[in-house]
Amino acid sequence: MALFTSKATAVGGRAGHIKSDDGVLDFNVVMPNEKKDGDTGTNPEQLFAAGYAACFGGALELAAKKHKIDMKSEIEGQVSLMKDEKDGGFKIGVTLVIDTKGLDKETAQKLVQAAHEFCPYSKATRGNVDVKLELK
Repeated sequence: MALFTSKATAVGGRAGHIKSDDGVLDFNVVMPNEKKDGDTGTNPEQLFAAGYAACFGGALELAAKKHKIDMKSEIEGQVSLMKDEKDGGFKIGVTLVIDTKGLDKETAQKLVQAAHEFCPYSKATRGNVDVKLELK
């Protein structure tokens, strides 16, 4: 049973426009390496990076709360579009740069691994996307 469903519509693929049903997201889609003067917009990788970073940050803070650790975190999501040598197409790779704001490295690593086990984005990418977790 779904807790909620988010909706967004894309028209025109990587050279088009996206809009969420509530209008909060309303962006042109532009390939970074194909931008012309004055072009503004986002791309699917940027959106995925933001979503994964936010979701992972929530999972990390929940892991900390379960271990009775008071912490704040900052997550930088990096999503790369790469050539897929297997089929000649494309694939993505993800790096999450995690700043646990002064938490000792051993505790931070344990919490990061716990978060990676139950973060919905981590579950969705597991076995499909190379995900690197880097502690800052």
